[in-house]
Amino acid sequence: MCNEAYRRTQIGQLRDDWHDLRVPLRFPEGIPNFAPLEGFKITDRVEIIRPAADAPNEAEMVTRRWSWPGPGGKPVYNFRSDGRQIAQASRCLIPVDGFFEFTDPPAPPPGEKKPKRAPKSKWAFSLRDQPWFCIAGIWRSDPQVGEAWSMLTCPPGPDVAPYHHRQVVVLPLDRCARWLDPAVPAAELCQPLAPGSLEVRQVR
Repeated sequence: MCNEAYRRTQIGQLRDDWHDLRVPLRFPEGIPNFAPLEGFKITDRVEIIRPAADAPNEAEMVTRRWSWPGPGGKPVYNFRSDGRQIAQASRCLIPVDGFFEFTDPPAPPPGEKKPKRAPKSKWAFSLRDQPWFCIAGIWRSDPQVGEAWSMLTCPPGPDVAPYHHRQVVVLPLDRCARWLDPAVPAAELCQPLAPGSLEVRQVR
């Protein structure tokens, strides 16, 4: 499951690109610093975009925690979309340049012992021909941590399947406004993309 992503896009580019969607974007808590993030992880506070509370046809960007405590205190950082009806008010978008998946380290050459703590292989996934995109998410208010969000997952597409049995829901920019539209069923967008949509590179 995805427990790390990255974002290098500047707020100026995001605002310019978002303008093309014709969905007004507000900053009720002020324009965030939006510093480049080479990797953000569970419990980090990161910017999300969600429907504006008092104007469902507009959007707002706020900074919130990734994950809320689940049963036993385990963080809920990925949330299955399969078969779920997700209300517009609970939907959010997580702007990223890419996300990471991890696989078991390669086997050692014949005759060599496997290191006891060999690091897992790390793979970066980005959207082909787009500098940034969004991951579909949901947010909620939790009595322990306040408002927090989780990434939605779906069955893996052909680009992710060799690396993991699930994947986050990737939304190209032209689908982001639809995710915030209450008339669009969640199941229509919570699907993997066509083969070749994601670029994959090994970073470790």
